[in-house]
Amino acid sequence: MLYTLYELNHLAVMPLRAAAMAQSALFRAPFNPAAHTPMGRAAAAASDVFETITRRYRKPDWNLPFTIVNGHRVAISPKHVWTNPWVRLTHFEREPRDLIAAREGMKADPKVLIVAPLSGHFATLLRGTVEGFLPDHEVYVTDWVDARMAPLIAGRFDLNDYVDHIIYMLQKLGPGAHVVGVCQPGPAVLAAVALMSQAGDPCTPLSMTFMGSPIDARRSPTAPNKLAEERPLQWFKQNMIHTVPAMYPGAFRQVYPGFIQLASFMGMNWSRHVDAHWEYFQNLTKGDGDSAGKHREFYDEYLSVLDLTEEFYIQTIEDVFQEYKLARGVFDHRGHMVDLNAIRRTALMTVEGERDDISGVGQTQAAHDLCPNIPDNARELYVQPLVGHYGVFHGKRFLEEIYPRLRAFILAAQGEGAAKASSARRPKLRAVT
Repeated sequence: MLYTLYELNHLAVMPLRAAAMAQSALFRAPFNPAAHTPMGRAAAAASDVFETITRRYRKPDWNLPFTIVNGHRVAISPKHVWTNPWVRLTHFEREPRDLIAAREGMKADPKVLIVAPLSGHFATLLRGTVEGFLPDHEVYVTDWVDARMAPLIAGRFDLNDYVDHIIYMLQKLGPGAHVVGVCQPGPAVLAAVALMSQAGDPCTPLSMTFMGSPIDARRSPTAPNKLAEERPLQWFKQNMIHTVPAMYPGAFRQVYPGFIQLASFMGMNWSRHVDAHWEYFQNLTKGDGDSAGKHREFYDEYLSVLDLTEEFYIQTIEDVFQEYKLARGVFDHRGHMVDLNAIRRTALMTVEGERDDISGVGQTQAAHDLCPNIPDNARELYVQPLVGHYGVFHGKRFLEEIYPRLRAFILAAQGEGAAKASSARRPKLRAVT
C-alpha cells in the first residue's frame, strides 16, 4: 500500500511541477521585465528548487566518454559483456587504437571487477571510482538491476544468488583478475573468494580490496548497524517490505523500496541536506551557475534509487548485521560452509574512512583477522583521514591519496601472480540465471 501511495503522491504533484517549470521559464524569459529583479530571480530559483525535490529521478548515465592514459586521450565505450535479469556486467572498453598509441611498449593493464553496492543506489554512484581506475586498468562493473524492473518470472534473488553472480563474473574475466568490493558487497565478495579458493578455481582473483565494507559489523557500530541489531527481523519484514505497483515490469514483487532507503540515508544528515538546498536556492538567486550545477550533479545521482528484492534485503539484515555469520565463521552457502582459512594466494587490502558513519572504522579491516593464511607481505590496511563513507571511493582525496595506493597494491599482486594466472586453465563457466 505504501508503494502505491508513494506513486500516487508523485502523480498528484505533477501539475504543480509543471506550473513550477512554467514559472521558472517565465521569470527567466528575456522579454520579462521582472526577470532581472531580485523578486524575479527569487521566484525562478524557488520554482527550480521545487522542481528538483519533486522530480522522478531515473538511473543516470555513466557519462565517461574518455580517459587520459600517459597524456593521450583514450575513448571509452561502456559495453554489457554479460546480462541476466539481475545484473549487467559492464566493461568500460577503451578504444584499442588510442590505447596502443598511449601504452606502446607497456604490459597489458590488470583486469579489475568493481563490485558495486546493491543497497539503494545505482552502480553509477561509483562513477568517480571507475574514472580513477580507467587510466591503468581494464575496468568491469557489476551494474545491478532495479528489482521493480525484474518480472516475477525471473524468480528470486537473495544473498546466495549475489555470491554466485560474483563468482560467475570473476570466471568470465578469467585467471589473473582483481576484485574491488565497495561498501555493502564486502562480505559477499569475501565469501565468493573463499569459495573459489576452496574449490581451487584458477579464476580466483589475484587480489581483493574492500572499501568501507561491513565485513564485521560488530566493530565500531554505527547508527544503521545499531538499528539492524536492535530491531527483530519480523519488524523489517512488516515495515520495510512493500509490493511493487502494477505500473512496473516487476509488478507484485515484494521489495525493499529505494525511496525508503533514501529517506533513511537523508534522515541521518537531514540538516545537511536542508542547508544544501538552501545554498542551492541562494546560488540560483545570485546567478552562480557553477555552484548550482555541482549541486544538481550530486543530487541527480544521490536521489536516483533502485529497489532490492525482499529475500536479498532480509537475508542481508539477518546474516550480515544481526548474526554476523561470515565474521563468526558460520556462513553457509548452498550447503557449503565458507572457510576463510582457504584464502592463501589472494592479496588483501582494506580501505576505511576516518569519519565513516555507515561502516565504522574496524569493520572493514576485520578481513585481515578473518583471513589468517594470507602472507603478511600480501596485505595492506589503510585508513584515510578526514573522509566519511563516500569519500572512501569518490572525490579529491580518493583520486589523490587512496587510488594511488590501490594502483600500487594491484600492480604488486599482479606481479606476484602473473605467472600462475597465465598458466592456469580456464574453467567451464557455471550457469547463473
